[in-house]
Amino acid sequence: MANSKRKCISCGRAMKEQFIGLKHCKCGVSWHKLIGYFERTPDMVFRLQRQKIGKKIKQVPIIDYKTKKE
Repeated sequence: MANSKRKCISCGRAMKEQFIGLKHCKCGVSWHKLIGYFERTPDMVFRLQRQKIGKKIKQVPIIDYKTKKE
C-alpha cells in the first residue's frame, strides 16, 4: 500500500492528519477530502460525526463554526 503524503500548497511542508480525510499544516492551511484545500479561521471547529453508511455506522470528519455569544 502506497503512503501518499499531502503537501501544503502554501509552504510545501507535509500535512499532519487529524482524522481520516482531514489534514492540517502549521501555516494555517488544511485539506478536506470533500472540499480540497482551505485556510483555517479561528471560528472553525473540527469534529467527528457518526453517520450510517449502508449497514455500518462510521465516523466522518466535519467542520463546524463557533457561534458568537452576546
